[in-house]
Amino acid sequence: MSRRFQGDKLVIASHNRGKLEEFSSLLAPLGVSCVSAADLGLPEPEETEDTFLGNARIKAHAAAQAAGLPALSDDSGLTVDALDGAPGVFTADWAQTPTGRDFKMAMAKTWSHLEYLKAPAPRRAQFRCTLVLAWPDGQDEWVEGLAAGQLVWPARGAEGHGYDPIFQPDGFDRTFAELSSDEKNRISHRAKAVAALLRKCFT
Repeated sequence: MSRRFQGDKLVIASHNRGKLEEFSSLLAPLGVSCVSAADLGLPEPEETEDTFLGNARIKAHAAAQAAGLPALSDDSGLTVDALDGAPGVFTADWAQTPTGRDFKMAMAKTWSHLEYLKAPAPRRAQFRCTLVLAWPDGQDEWVEGLAAGQLVWPARGAEGHGYDPIFQPDGFDRTFAELSSDEKNRISHRAKAVAALLRKCFT
């Protein structure tokens, strides 16, 4: 039996303002108010695991222990079949430069690896999101959301972020970056993970 969330305050284990706003708007109708790890002055723990679940657990448990409140974290990224699941947990690292993240470079790097391998089309890929809800007593619940599709080139679209301009979800002839935010939010990996978490722990 999964553990239900009972309180009215939740820590979002992230220093990303966008994630705080996203989760706040999803949970507000349930009477849950969200505060970020950054707002509480909590440090960002080192992500040392090689799976999305492992890294999400590190973040959720660190925040729950430090704040004495339930904490929600997510770890997400892109897995490409022909690259044996890379970039995976290193999705953001592939975009890292000395001056910040450059996702145009990361997309070009991903595509050049596929070209080098002469990977056949369609070049299958998945956006994955793992959510972990942890309590201060050490218990947690987790869910995963997945958006399946293929990678395309050249990059298309100005919406979205990250690798969205080269990811064409199944059932669409447009990339994530060509979809409206409403369209994307209906089918995205994060939307599916949040829906699963709400069913499991909140409703």
